[in-house]
Amino acid sequence: MPTPAPRAAIAMDKAAAEAVLKPAARRRLREAVDLAPDVLDDFTTEAALRTLATTEVLITGWGCPPLDAAALARTPALRAVAHTAGSTRAHLTEACWARGIEVSSAAAANALPVAEYTLAMILLAGKRILESARAYSRTRAREHWLLPDPHLGNYRRTVGILSASLIGRRVIELLRPHDLEVLLYDPYVDEAQAAALGATKAALPELFAAADVVSVHTPLLPATRGLVGAAVLGAMREGATLINTARGAVVDQDALTEALVGGRIRAVLDVTEPEVLPRGHPLWECESVLLTPHLAGSQGNELDRLADLAVSEVHRWAAGEGFAHAVRGDRRELLA
Repeated sequence: MPTPAPRAAIAMDKAAAEAVLKPAARRRLREAVDLAPDVLDDFTTEAALRTLATTEVLITGWGCPPLDAAALARTPALRAVAHTAGSTRAHLTEACWARGIEVSSAAAANALPVAEYTLAMILLAGKRILESARAYSRTRAREHWLLPDPHLGNYRRTVGILSASLIGRRVIELLRPHDLEVLLYDPYVDEAQAAALGATKAALPELFAAADVVSVHTPLLPATRGLVGAAVLGAMREGATLINTARGAVVDQDALTEALVGGRIRAVLDVTEPEVLPRGHPLWECESVLLTPHLAGSQGNELDRLADLAVSEVHRWAAGEGFAHAVRGDRRELLA
């Protein structure tokens, strides 16, 4: 008699489930698991309780309720979680880790569009696209192309990367074909490891002082809140660019605003603190900054990449092969 397929359920915001796990992805999930028909966005309803009682693997995503002790008490058979997004911090609690539940994340799939966005912004910053486009719009005239500006261009520029995170490493990889020097700040990476990645290890003040572009890829942890403060921002070269696709709170927002409004440095901010700045905030009208609405991560058809990875992980797990993108519980304090 064949072994029954593991019981599975989708747990996330229903709109997120519709966007990420489209019908084709769900059909592929059903090839590996016995998938419950309903999406769970509340672990306390009668329908959810019936489903959770026999669920062995949860496919989670944005808006998943916390897997706390109370939720785990309702899921006695739960052995694994396959997350369709990057960070698991919002829904995986200490109780989940203590129980030894296997966890997979689609962080690797979500890292690629963030790294692509970052690469594009680094190269555009070197060409001074933002200010050139604004000047062109104002003057309706082209400056002479032989501009004697030593700060313009991407030849032998210096890029500073904050953190050899999954995304930071992918950015360094994408920078390799370009004529750029890459500096890396990460207290958990030594000089040899940095060199193997294609970067030179640097202290934080040294990196900010030397880089033409600094890109933030640091997870928001108690130790990294406000890491990019007034001192290092003040050390940046005049006209240098700060890119932040990580979390707004890694940067001292007030200190950054002062530097940007003063026009001494530039920034590309996909995240801010708070996430959406107040309507009257000076950065909305500041010509030294490009603000984007947290879109560097997976958008549109890039969501299908998240689903593909998660579905593949569920197939591996159901076949007894384990997760290829497992999240290590002993490193959870360092994860975004």
